[in-house]
Order: sequence, then C-alpha cells, then structure tokens
Amino acid sequence: MLIKTERLQIRHIDESDWQSVKEIWEEFNLSEYAQYDMPHNTDEADVRARISRWAEVSCGMEHMFFAVCLRDRLIGYIAFNIRDNGYEIGYCFHSAYHGKGYAKESHIALIDYLQSLGITRFTAGTALNNLPSVNLLYSLGFKLTGEEKVSFYQDEEGNDIVFDGGIFELIL
Repeated sequence: MLIKTERLQIRHIDESDWQSVKEIWEEFNLSEYAQYDMPHNTDEADVRARISRWAEVSCGMEHMFFAVCLRDRLIGYIAFNIRDNGYEIGYCFHSAYHGKGYAKESHIALIDYLQSLGITRFTAGTALNNLPSVNLLYSLGFKLTGEEKVSFYQDEEGNDIVFDGGIFELIL
C-alpha cells in the first residue's frame, strides 16, 4: 500500500486489477457521461494487456496509475501522465461509489503525495456538461483556464459529435 486515508487505500495499479477496471469501464460505457470520453474497450484481452502496461510503467514518474480501494475492493483509479511542466490527471470511479467523497479524498491524498515529490502543476480536461467531474475539479482547487471543442464519436452520417471541453489547472 502506498497511501492510506481515513476510508481508502491507494496503491499502484497491479496487473491483477484488470477485472475490476473492466467492470468500471463496462459500467461507465453505459453512463450518460461516456459520450464525453474516449471509448473504453472492454474486450478481456485488451483490458488485460492495457492494465499490464499500466502496472509496468506505474512505479516510474512519467506515467503513474493508482488503484483506489475501499477495503479490498477497487472502486476507481487515478492516472497521472507527465505533460509540460506538470502532470495531467485522468480518473474513473464506479458509479456505485459516486457522490460519497471517495474521488475527492483520493485525489487530495495523491496530489499531496506528488507535491511532496516536488510536483506542483496539474491539469485535467473534462466536458463542461460533465458537472460531477467539473465540480470535483473545482472542489480540489482547479481553475478553468481554457475551453476546446472535442469529439470522440461520430453520428450515423460520419459527422463528428462535438462538445465543449474544459481545460483545468491546479498550481500549488
């Protein structure tokens, strides 16, 4: 275990976590917010391979993937990928655990941990219509620094389905 909070255990992702991540992605793909994210392939072989790659690189500093666990259950993950002068954050939590403060609690712990390593700039992108994600970022102290048009999907005629994305930044 890397970090223990009041309710959570946070550790590096392990290749054995593939089933839990697959379940999170399957559930997420059915949500109203899936339209605002890149599609998550839930084919078993693909998920196993991706989580294995995450586990391989996770102990370095370029790409860090953390499992957020409630007792022994993986309820979400948070990724930090190095970008210009800081790290971009990505995250996904199973909807059964939304609205309970777990995402905020785990983000605070990880940001504090990374700050202790000298990392002081974080960015995140999310759809402006994804209010739970936007509210999480604001609650963590992120500021909206830009907007962009984003598309991950196309309609039946092959036209991009575009939405407004927000670019958020936290400087400590």
